[in-house]
Amino acid sequence: MAYAYSERLSATDALFLEIEDPAVHMHVGAVALFESEPLRNAAGHLDIERLHTFIDRALFASPRCRQKLAWVPNFEHPVWVDDPRFNLDYHIRHTALPPPGDLRQLKRLAGRLASQKLDRDKPLWEMWIVEGLEDGRFALVMKAHHCMVDGIAGVDLLAALLRLEPDAELPPERTWQPRPAPGARRLLAEEVAHRASLPFDMLRAAPGTLLRPDRLVASLRESALAIGETVGAGLAPTTSTPFDADLGPYRRFDWVRIPRSGVAEIRKHFGGTLNDVVLTTVAGAVGRFVARRGQELGPDDVFRVMVPVSVRSADERGHMGNRVVNFLARLPVDERDPRRRLERTIETTRALKRSRLREGAELLEDLADRTFDSIISEFVQLAAKTHAYNMVVTNVPGPPRPVYLLGARLTEIYPLVPLFSGQGAGIALFSYDGELCWGFNSDWDAFPDLHDFVEDVEKSFEELRSAAEHASEGEAERAIRG
Repeated sequence: MAYAYSERLSATDALFLEIEDPAVHMHVGAVALFESEPLRNAAGHLDIERLHTFIDRALFASPRCRQKLAWVPNFEHPVWVDDPRFNLDYHIRHTALPPPGDLRQLKRLAGRLASQKLDRDKPLWEMWIVEGLEDGRFALVMKAHHCMVDGIAGVDLLAALLRLEPDAELPPERTWQPRPAPGARRLLAEEVAHRASLPFDMLRAAPGTLLRPDRLVASLRESALAIGETVGAGLAPTTSTPFDADLGPYRRFDWVRIPRSGVAEIRKHFGGTLNDVVLTTVAGAVGRFVARRGQELGPDDVFRVMVPVSVRSADERGHMGNRVVNFLARLPVDERDPRRRLERTIETTRALKRSRLREGAELLEDLADRTFDSIISEFVQLAAKTHAYNMVVTNVPGPPRPVYLLGARLTEIYPLVPLFSGQGAGIALFSYDGELCWGFNSDWDAFPDLHDFVEDVEKSFEELRSAAEHASEGEAERAIRG
């Protein structure tokens, strides 16, 4: 008989289950558009059966997709176990747009699917195959619970389906055999052992501290300062803006593509990172959008974005779950000059990189993981109540060259970031084949003018690119030197 299997969720992964409510949906997602010709059958229709077979076999590279949640008795902490009743037909859905099948209809469909929660009694993902697009393409609308993947893990999951060459061969057929889940007593015993191991792990991490009390005191002091800096950053309030919303259950989804060549031109003349350019673009767009809504933001107003940064090491690639630290960055939304706006953004992000926030976030997660998961949950909910940030902006690197699904080329892909309590809109970006693909998720009622904000992002980026275009070569050399 196969051995019993379970895998414990980290405190961060469990957090995304705990904070979910009727209006807060904690799934990430993406809308991917493909050329369809290589996947059409003899009748000229999309070969759904071949796609289904391919996905079934590709899932062997991502075992989490065949696992569901179980709960540790008394502690009620979640663990992953194999789903003995896994049914791929439940997770892969097939639909079509009515004529004319334009992108506006696809965006509406994506928003409607983003408004629907995942079933916690089954593996926490869905994939919708969408036909009927007016240009002959088809789309995949994908959803996975945030407790299952972060941005980088989501790319790894996508990599199981996509190839660097237009190879239409199916993977070899394999048989999946679910492993039995541990009984309640074993789950409880393993959880108790895990939580009791904290002091021993601390000693293993710093074996010389027992012999040098001064080092132990210094280490504890640094840890306390790091946690204090993290908690303090998460409780400082922001200015109320239209981006703070009484969140409802319904979503709008929109997108835009911006060439990375423009980002390179901006960085060449003004310096900074790709993320600095993205945040500067968002800052300019927020200023425009809020002014149109009748609110002028000045130097004393505080607008912050949460910026998830991956701390996933190279040997953790391919593992599911979340390995991120969230930085809170104040954006210069009051700055009218695009160049100065970028300079102020660079100053902010450099200060964040020098701070103890990464260390503090990791210590806080480890403490919660070994004691009470609610430590992080209460902190996150308190940050939402105090409006510590106005929006999430996350950027995930993707393949720099075209990739293919059974020979069908991926033409564009737009990621979806979930909205936390009090957040009316969020932005996720995915780099692909020389383009930055921006996905905008928002509350349906709070943002009937979401498309206006998307256009504000385009205008803000063009304003920054135009400033770089008119910069001198001497300025470019100074930017490169840093």
